[in-house]
Amino acid sequence: MTKDDFSEVKELLSQPKKVVIIPHKNPDGDAMGSSLGLYKYLKNNGHSPVVLAPTPYPKFLHWLPNNDTVEIFNEEDEAKTNLINQADVIFFMDFNTLERIEEIKPFVDKSDAIKIMIDHHQQPDSFPDYTYSDTTICATSEMLYHFLENINEVDKIDAEIATCIYTGILTDTGSFRYASTTSTTHRIAADLIDRGAVNHEIHNNIFDGNTMARMKLMGIALNNLVVLKNYNSAYITMTRKELRKNKFQKGDTEGFVNMALSIEGVNVAAIFIEDLEGDFVKISLRSTGKFSVNQMSRDNFNGGGHINAAGGRVDLPITEVVDMFIKAVKLNKKEIINSNG
Repeated sequence: MTKDDFSEVKELLSQPKKVVIIPHKNPDGDAMGSSLGLYKYLKNNGHSPVVLAPTPYPKFLHWLPNNDTVEIFNEEDEAKTNLINQADVIFFMDFNTLERIEEIKPFVDKSDAIKIMIDHHQQPDSFPDYTYSDTTICATSEMLYHFLENINEVDKIDAEIATCIYTGILTDTGSFRYASTTSTTHRIAADLIDRGAVNHEIHNNIFDGNTMARMKLMGIALNNLVVLKNYNSAYITMTRKELRKNKFQKGDTEGFVNMALSIEGVNVAAIFIEDLEGDFVKISLRSTGKFSVNQMSRDNFNGGGHINAAGGRVDLPITEVVDMFIKAVKLNKKEIINSNG
């Protein structure tokens, strides 16, 4: 977005509007943090906003301020579809292609609302009227902070907004560990703490309070972990049977891929999870240094994301998907081994 674009958006939001805020399907901490942070800002300023999620999201995010206002989309529910039909403005948070919102897409396509995207993923589509995209920024939640800076509204950040933005940054930077975390990120985090985000409580809400089922799944993940020592890579598999036996709930495997990445000498890690219902495998990829798992995912797993964090989906048996990964790391052996050089 240009300076003029920000001015136009600020003018657009100068009068009360009906606003729908849409995160991507299976929203994570950054998607919900940025969406609920934007919700509270708009609510505080006289608008009628609603966060409309395409799918449910993990229970460990349900503590977020104003979580009880979130609507889960259902195309059979006229009240939910009317939210889009009657919207003046639609914000798209933490995604850049309408394929990421599933059943909501046809309703968005028909909507006459002003469309605004705030996102940090690569290769954004051109559907919005206004696109605020920056792939160098660690989290969409940090981008929301900069968005408010650009419309001269940072002083409107209250404790609840600060909590939501901090949560998004915390989760999408792996607790400030990824290379995308900059000095600016830390300065923003400090400002958010000054504005009321209680950092230790946020961390506890996100990372503590594990259920017994999640702990058992973590043990299975570690037991299934395979290190490809000659290729500085590792992967974890989790089958449908294993998930069901241990009463899997959405979000239970969040962060498991980072356990593989934390092993000494591992520069690329993956987790392969069979879907509970469909005949497909979900993939999460992580890397350190310069090696792009975004490109690996695009080339092999029908996905994408960031240089050091990406995801995908393949409609094949899990054993075949693992073989695809092994083939990919062998082809990229030199780049992976030297990615931190």
